[in-house]
Amino acid sequence: MRVTGSKRRRYFAGVALLLGMPAGVVAATAPATDDTAQLFARADDIKMAHNDVYVTLIAQLESRAAKLSDADKWHLRYLEAWQTAYLGQNDKARSMLEAVATQDPDINLREQAKATLINILGIGHRYEDAFAYLDQALDQLPQITDKNTRLHVLAEAAQLLIAAGQYDLAINYTDQILTTPSAGGYTCIGIGIKLEAEFRKGQGIDTIPSQFQQGLTECLEAGDMLAVDTIRRDMAALAMQRGKISDAIAILQNNYADVQKIHYEDLASEYNAMLAEAFWKSGDTSQAEKYAIATVDAASKSGFSEPLIKAYELLYQIARDKGDLRAALAYHEKYMIANNGHLDDTREKALAYQLVKQQVEAKKTELNELNKQNQILQLRQALDHKAVETSRLYIALLLTVLASIAFWLYRLKRSQLRFMRMARRDGLTGIFNRQHFVEEAEQSLRYAAKSMRCASLILIDLDHFKTINDTHGHITGDQVLRRAVAVCQRHLHSCDVFGRLGGEEFGILLPECSAENAIERAEQLRIAIHAAPVDDSVPVTISASLGIASTVHHSYDLRGLLAAADEALYRAKRDGRNRVVINIASYSPASAGAAKTNGLEATDHASNTSSDGESLDYAAEK
Repeated sequence: MRVTGSKRRRYFAGVALLLGMPAGVVAATAPATDDTAQLFARADDIKMAHNDVYVTLIAQLESRAAKLSDADKWHLRYLEAWQTAYLGQNDKARSMLEAVATQDPDINLREQAKATLINILGIGHRYEDAFAYLDQALDQLPQITDKNTRLHVLAEAAQLLIAAGQYDLAINYTDQILTTPSAGGYTCIGIGIKLEAEFRKGQGIDTIPSQFQQGLTECLEAGDMLAVDTIRRDMAALAMQRGKISDAIAILQNNYADVQKIHYEDLASEYNAMLAEAFWKSGDTSQAEKYAIATVDAASKSGFSEPLIKAYELLYQIARDKGDLRAALAYHEKYMIANNGHLDDTREKALAYQLVKQQVEAKKTELNELNKQNQILQLRQALDHKAVETSRLYIALLLTVLASIAFWLYRLKRSQLRFMRMARRDGLTGIFNRQHFVEEAEQSLRYAAKSMRCASLILIDLDHFKTINDTHGHITGDQVLRRAVAVCQRHLHSCDVFGRLGGEEFGILLPECSAENAIERAEQLRIAIHAAPVDDSVPVTISASLGIASTVHHSYDLRGLLAAADEALYRAKRDGRNRVVINIASYSPASAGAAKTNGLEATDHASNTSSDGESLDYAAEK
């Protein structure tokens, strides 16, 4: 199963933070007088359920700070750091937690602080730091004596690995949680995380409904309503995946009020986004619009991008169907920003995982090399007391060892360079990804501005690509994308900047290219794409709509050129697709004549003039 759209979700972000350090850790602190130990135990137990009471308990403990033992003072620092993170002050919480993680003598409290750091760093998109702390915590796992601390680390490891797409590893860690006797509240957390990993992985999909129901029953008995509502969300997602829209709506609406009560914005925004999508598929546009707007309100507060992507996409489609093109264009721009940001974030997570993994391997290799060098020194001392022939044999052996180390270091360096290249290239087509395209295009435009040379931007969007995916499958869709890129590359110059901006949309910056030449080259691309076969075994015909913007009319600002070209592309789509449209500030008969000379037809759409000027439509003569 290919997990896409609303099914690419962050699971339980903040749940481990809310649980923090269960009461079992109290036993690791020094004995306290009077009822101090009970105050600590009570505070650990009620973080998630009654935060107002939790704040009162912290205040009582702070009033006794002068009488607390050193162990209790570190415990109090951790509780204060947890509350700071709960309030969303992650930078301040990070410095407080790092002090506990590096200075507290108690290993269990240190590892609790690291586990909470992993959580807030993941929420803050600091993935490389999060994986670095995770690596430290897992190294210390055999030395952890407190069961709840161990379970906390395993839970954080599982959910961070799910975010990085490492589902098998995540399932392995949840299995360790579920096989721990008397795991308490972590049993339900383990069930929820494992179900999420298996659902995303897409294997054993036929058995997932029964697993959902079993997990739901166990979490209801445990009273963990956040886990219960999260499992219900995935049950609704599975129902939608199977085309049972009414079942999905029933699950979401029946539990909507419960989700609002727990005040967890991420989950609330997911429920709203899924309801919007379900009502849209069922044909209820007004309800779809209502829940899409609610999604934008909720997701904007929490910074959770995935429901926001779906909401903007639906609002764009609704506004377009209503004929409100201005609103549709605004929603489409927000959708593209949110979607591209989410794709970049996903790449960062996977890359951070691989980079940290490579760094750990490099450290191990360096340690091995130092050990080998020590062995070499010892052997050289021994060689003074042995025969010449024996010494030569040892030297040859040592040289072989050094050559092996050099070979592995070389391979490690090649691997690191490959990951750097992956960060700049689109994984499917091999051309620039959006971020690197923007960097290269801005550099090219700065050079053009200094030398007062014109440049042009072409945006290409494949027509009816979703229909190709739905009809022939994603494998054929991928072939279409790769074929279109190959066709374009045959018509590009060495100085042109070519990149994939997202989905089926591509951008080409043409340095030292006038608007007239850009029209000719865009038309060549359009004809070539339309004439290119995809696969003899699959009867698919592809076409593309192209939008052009030139620095002659829109200055050298890349953002302005993208907006102008996108406006022209939108016009090409609206006027029937498979055509070229240029967005210009003024239109002269000379340029129209040049277009006709090249076998193109120019049409002045003066009635559709925007703030950037007029759009001219160039379509091939039939």
